[in-house]
Amino acid sequence: MTAPEIRTQGPAPMKELSELRAQFPIITGHPELAYLDSAATAQKPQAVLDAVQTYLTTTNANAGRGTYTWANRTTDLVEQTRDHVKRFLDDPDPQRSAVHFTSGATEGLRTIARDWLPGLLADGDEIVVPVADHQANISPWLEAREQLAGQGVRVRVLPMPYQQASGDYDHTALASLAGPRTRFVAATHVHHVYGGDMNIHRIREAVGPDAVICLDAAQSIGHLPMSVAALDVDFVVFSGHKAMALPGSGAVWERRTRGPAFAPGGWSGTPNTVGIASLTAALDWLEAAGPDRIERWTVALAARLTEGLRHLDAYEILGCQTSIAADSPVQRRQGIVTFRHRDIDSGDLGFILFSHGFMVRSDSHCQGSAGEKTDSVRVSLHVYNTEEEIDGLLSVLATLG
Repeated sequence: MTAPEIRTQGPAPMKELSELRAQFPIITGHPELAYLDSAATAQKPQAVLDAVQTYLTTTNANAGRGTYTWANRTTDLVEQTRDHVKRFLDDPDPQRSAVHFTSGATEGLRTIARDWLPGLLADGDEIVVPVADHQANISPWLEAREQLAGQGVRVRVLPMPYQQASGDYDHTALASLAGPRTRFVAATHVHHVYGGDMNIHRIREAVGPDAVICLDAAQSIGHLPMSVAALDVDFVVFSGHKAMALPGSGAVWERRTRGPAFAPGGWSGTPNTVGIASLTAALDWLEAAGPDRIERWTVALAARLTEGLRHLDAYEILGCQTSIAADSPVQRRQGIVTFRHRDIDSGDLGFILFSHGFMVRSDSHCQGSAGEKTDSVRVSLHVYNTEEEIDGLLSVLATLG
């Protein structure tokens, strides 16, 4: 059995994307492999690698702790990168916002939960937690509830409502659920399993003008255009390594209009200066490549994959079932497609695919307790992936049907 011919609407020009793909040494250096795991970590373009080497060989010093040239340059780099993050997020009022660097999204979310959220909440308040999203956006808020309970402050956790058929947030149910004591909402921009844009702009409408909204943007930064002006959220948290920067880098953007100012607790030690150097270089690269163009390409590739999978009866595609066909008018997957074989264990399927040169993730994907109960295979795409890789993957999957 062979994979069917698949056509998608409106892909970006291959020549332009080939030029972008050529800028990733690890991709061009292994033409026999297809890297399909960018939701776990994105590969790094040469410009980011060059920026890291340049920083370490010309400027490396501690920030805010010296008056000599290298130290001053590093201090300037940190502050300029804060401004760069604000511009990248389309911050409408950068003078009233702040950016804090972290080791990644998990630390950023946990720091907000530990050092900021308790100061917002009083006895009887409510928080909304997305219990079918990534554990990093669930566990910290539950830990904060327990921390407050130990102080005699009772906080009610409201599970985020989901649409059963698609895995999207149910904004109508959320509007009915939220009340005057709902002070905080944790949400995800792009779901790490279902690949859906979770329509964050509708959350503000559902919960009203006063609730604080904290957005996990780990799967959206670097994959699609981002505007905090349009989303009206209060926190944006992301990992640098999923946005083409080095591991161990990340940021929390804070609006500073609702609730107390965010101040991470404890002594502020040496920042990850090389990670910050890689982050600003990655944002430069992404801006030049065009987040809108990256989104069009990865959405088209995901549609190509779901269109092929829907003709293979042995596979179950997770998430919205009405957006699988290539010509579906329903909102498409943002470069993430997750599926199962009906008879082959997902872990075994991952090994089989790697034996054919396809690197995918195959496990539970760190989803929360209200998420999928059975392991699955996740294909996550970026600008360096190609139509040929998708068609080759479908051909292998077809032989296993």
